[in-house]
Parts: sequence; structure tokens; C-alpha cells
Amino acid sequence: MDSDRPSGQWIGGSPPPAGVHAGMMDDEFLEQLNLVKGTRKVINHEERGRVLRAMDGCSYKAAAGGSLSNTLVALARLGHHSIDGPQLNIAMAGSVGSDPLGEFYRAKLRRANVNFLSKPVKEETTGTVIVLTTPDAQRTMLAYQGTSSNVDYEPSLANLVSKTRILIIEGYLLELPYTIKTISKACAEARRHGALIAVTTSDLSCIERSYEHFWEIIGNYADIVFSNADEARSLCSLTSEESPISAARYLSQFVPLVSVTNGPRGAYIGMKGEAVFVPPSRCTPVDTCGAGDAYASAILYGILRGVSDLKGMGMLASRVAAVVVGQQGTRLSVQDAERLVTSFAHHIESSEFCSNAEPDFVPDCKDSCF
Repeated sequence: MDSDRPSGQWIGGSPPPAGVHAGMMDDEFLEQLNLVKGTRKVINHEERGRVLRAMDGCSYKAAAGGSLSNTLVALARLGHHSIDGPQLNIAMAGSVGSDPLGEFYRAKLRRANVNFLSKPVKEETTGTVIVLTTPDAQRTMLAYQGTSSNVDYEPSLANLVSKTRILIIEGYLLELPYTIKTISKACAEARRHGALIAVTTSDLSCIERSYEHFWEIIGNYADIVFSNADEARSLCSLTSEESPISAARYLSQFVPLVSVTNGPRGAYIGMKGEAVFVPPSRCTPVDTCGAGDAYASAILYGILRGVSDLKGMGMLASRVAAVVVGQQGTRLSVQDAERLVTSFAHHIESSEFCSNAEPDFVPDCKDSCF
């Protein structure tokens, strides 16, 4: 990366795990392991071994997983196909061990055109997430943190953060006490150099455990927040009976741009105390894991490309998420990315999308980042 800020450069910070994505598991399998379907649980080394032993003989595959890496890979693939501008440059910082899983993780990201910036931590174990999918497309995640609980703000990383256009912080980091100072330093550096800062809320349990840390970062730094309906309600201290649009409107009084997804019921994009409804795209659900990550990638793609049509950008995000939900696995393929971007470009040119927002509804990256 050169000293001039490349168009669309992106850096994300995350505790990157190598994912073990299992094939279909029935509810009985989850019950045998005392797991609550659809939740995320942090496990230790011994618990990880017990689950892997129970999976012996089952069909599964390894992947360079993690919520943020899913988003960045999808963004890199969308950004490879230009509407208006050069190919996007995507990078990620995090913490992996010097073990074979760490090298596997870095190699996988390199092949997906995502630069991994951090050096491996010597004599440490790379974190892993085991994803168990049931026939109803629900996923249950078991997270072993390993070295991913420590993310250092190295001088070389600080230099790169100063050149980025958007810095994204994965919410899982905010429940790790050691990382809060690192995140604050990175956000302050990015803000000082005019970058936009995005925060993913990641998981309801993370917010409940680290509510003050979330608001410390969101309230002081965030320009963009990505959440689902339950996470947004938790951030706003709303009851489960409150509508997602209420949460989107509330959050958008504190954050310039808010995206609140609501599964098969669509999504809301909020700004300035108002919210635009984005209808869902039809698909036959196979695996919901990675849907929100894919949705975020398309919103970010639109912002980096300078798209001012908020609802049109949301429609692209809805279609990208639907493609991921309709397949096994969390990654948007190169072929699907090309097809979606081509379709999006056509709709922009034909003005098929109409926006319910004011012209300045979406932050202009060129004005705010240069």
C-alpha cells in the first residue's frame, strides 16, 4: 500500500478464527451437548475437544471464518467489479497464532484478495469457531478464543490506519478487556485522518455483557453501525415488543448511518432520526450463518462507490444476503458478486431504484476521507 490513500482502501479489526463449519446437525445432537440452538457460546480448550470428538464421522469443512472476514471477502469480491472507480483495496488486522491454522487463515484471505496485516503471535493457538447448522437453517456457534483475545496496536498498523477510508470494528472485540485500548487508539487515529468508522454489534450476548464498552466506542467514534433487530433493541434498552424501526430511528440520532436487519422481514436503514424500510429478497433458506455479514458488505460497497440512493443500496444488500442464505457456507462467490454488481449498475443507470432519503443521507466518503 503506497503513501497515497488508495481509492476504497479498507481496514478491519477482528479476532479472526479459523472456522469449522459442520454439515447438517439435528436438534438431538445439540441437546446431547447441552447447547441452545441459534446462540453463540464461548468455550475453552477442553470443551472444544469434547465437541470435535462428538463430531467424529460427521461431514464438515474448515474455513477462514469470522464475521468481519466474511464481510471483507464479500466486499473484496464486490469491489473487484467496478461501477465507477478502481478496484477496492481491502485489508484486515487481527490476531492469529503461529500454528498451522494461523497460516491456513492468512493464506485463505490472501487468495480472496484481503491483505492480512498482523504478524502471527509466536507459540500461540489460533482461535476457532465451530458452526453447527440444523435443518431449519439455524446456526449455533461455539467460539474458542485462543490468541484472538489479544490484539496489539503496532506502529505499522497505526501507519496503515491513518491511510484508510473506512475502519470497521467487529463487536466481538468489545467484550475482550485487553482490546478496548487498542480499539480506542485505532478509532482516534482513523478519525484524526478523516476516515469513517463502522462498528458491527456482532451478537446480543456481547452487548449484554459489554454494554458500556459498546456505547463508549459507538458514542465517541461510530459513523456507521450494523446490527440485527435484537441487538439494536438491546443497545437502545428497548423491550422485545418494540419494533426494529423504533430502534433504527433511535440509534440514528447518535450515529450518522444505522443498518438494522430483521431476518426474513427485511431491514431498516436509519439516519437523522428517520428510517427507510428495505424489503427482503426471496430465497429458500439453507444456512443463515453469514447473512448479516453479507448485508454489511453491500452497504459498505455502496458507500465506498459514492452511491447516494439509500434504498437502492439496501436492495443490493438484501440480494447479497439472500444469495448467502440460499447456500451452504458464509462466503459470497466471485460469480455471484459479479452478477449482483452488474445488476446493481444497471438499476442505477435506469433509475429503477428510488430513494426515500434526502440527497445527503449517505455520508460522502470522498468528502469525509480526503
